[in-house]
Amino acid sequence: MSDQDVHQSEYVELRSKFKYYIDSYNALYQLKTDKEEELNKIYKIIKTELIDSRKYLPNKIIKDILNIIPYNNRYTKSYLSLAKLIFDDYNVKEVDNVHHISSFLFYKEYGINLDKFDEFEKINSDYLDIHKENTIYRAIMHNDIERFILFTEREGFNKNQRLESRLYPNNLWGYSLLELCCYYGAVDCFKFLRTKFSSEITQKCLEFSFLGGNPEIMSECLKYQKPNKDCMEYAIISHNIDFVTFLMNEYNIEINVKYCIDYNNLESFLVYFDQTNDFNECFLYSSMFDIASLCEYFLLHGVDINAKNNNGQTALHYSASNDSIEATKFLISHGININEKNNGGQTALHFAAMHNSKETAELLISHGININEKNNGGQTALHNAALYNSKETAKLLISHGANINEKDNDGQTALCIAALYNSKEIAEHLISHGANINEKDNYGKTALHYASKNNYKEIAERLISHGANINEKDNYGKTALHYASKNNYKEIAEHLISHGANINEKDNYGKPLFIMRQKIIIKKSQNVLFHMVQISMKKIIMEKQLFIMRQKIIIKKSQNVLFHMAQISMKKIIMEKLLFMKHPIIILKK
Repeated sequence: MSDQDVHQSEYVELRSKFKYYIDSYNALYQLKTDKEEELNKIYKIIKTELIDSRKYLPNKIIKDILNIIPYNNRYTKSYLSLAKLIFDDYNVKEVDNVHHISSFLFYKEYGINLDKFDEFEKINSDYLDIHKENTIYRAIMHNDIERFILFTEREGFNKNQRLESRLYPNNLWGYSLLELCCYYGAVDCFKFLRTKFSSEITQKCLEFSFLGGNPEIMSECLKYQKPNKDCMEYAIISHNIDFVTFLMNEYNIEINVKYCIDYNNLESFLVYFDQTNDFNECFLYSSMFDIASLCEYFLLHGVDINAKNNNGQTALHYSASNDSIEATKFLISHGININEKNNGGQTALHFAAMHNSKETAELLISHGININEKNNGGQTALHNAALYNSKETAKLLISHGANINEKDNDGQTALCIAALYNSKEIAEHLISHGANINEKDNYGKTALHYASKNNYKEIAERLISHGANINEKDNYGKTALHYASKNNYKEIAEHLISHGANINEKDNYGKPLFIMRQKIIIKKSQNVLFHMVQISMKKIIMEKQLFIMRQKIIIKKSQNVLFHMAQISMKKIIMEKLLFMKHPIIILKK
């Protein structure tokens, strides 16, 4: 038997052994139904084959399901329904790392916030109705050619219109009608646009054709565009192995193993292994599928359990990054070096903290990993948790004795990092467990400096309420108010002043916060409507009279024109909210 036959035989054996995993995720990624009975069948497969019998974490399965939505959004409601079934049956409390739009849709549908720190109030559009009845997009979604033609015959129809929606894979410029036809596999609408309007077949058309899966559309697109690595990504997302092997064999496009992991495509991973016979690389990545027997297969074929890639990462680093509990247990039980570092000095615990892999982090800690180990930048796992806002893992690390006030090479503590990256709950937890709130880094900055500099109002308020030194100066002589006023962060500035910030403080360059007496200079940048300035006064003398209404000045500014300087002298100024006091010039920037 030839080597090729041996490899093919091994592929078939592995494909058969892990059929349960492959079929389960194929059912999810290739979902084409909104019928309750069929959805219940899929749910039973997931429940039986993945969660109950093989101990996959329910919150991970929910994350996987919801993250499919941008690639198969016609069945958004079906994915939401499946996620809700798991959420209810397994009493799930919180799910991390879900695409923001998918998390928002779940919230809109069921009133449940999977991540309580998601701020859905800032999303104004009703994404659930983006393809409501009687829209051209709905017609494309269902390949309703009759209705589609009616839309194109309406007065004012724009053949070049583009749809911008977060329900699709990210794109800065939105998608054309023809690209949407490719996404949905709407072949009749596709042909009509090509025939009547000569709509351009773009590279995105070809890429989306691997998602839509219509052979006619794909064949036509291949006449005008050449496949690239993005086509392979969409082929892997489609879970259609024929598309993957077609690109690999006909266009010599390599399977990206990372995509196989990201989109739970074990079958494509096995094809990659069959083609490359790279035992070491495939062993490292195998741990991310969280299948202990898959890891074991490679060890039985002679792979060193402590093997590393070019970045110095072991299989344990990979399993920790994906919260792969069963794979992590297997690796530890078979003697992997638990404290091994990659080229950046990161241990598996650093990776668990980065990706909020709480269960894996707990497992690593219970087996003796050094909780305060530093990477090359001097950062501990707690620093990483603060940096990536990994709330649960941060709490776990603190509960197991992580050094809260440990500094990295820049002199920054985890609290400083939390303030710098707006990790609000972590900041609160650190403070409540004794973090030094006024600790300075190598630049003399405290957590309050960073919160004020970046307009993180909630963290700034929490720091102040817990006794942060408001007038502390950094190495440049600047206080938190210097940074807030420089960037015109009005609310933070007001809060600092109301708690005693010195508005006359000068930095090392002799620059005060505001300049000299009894004048207001209001500056305005282009293209932004200036907010209303309301002033009550006893007497107003203006170089150019603006608008005076009941002892108020309303300064209005149209778009795209630099506002002229308004110079006002007065005896006394009372603002609706007292922002500046005594005799300063106030420079307001917007």
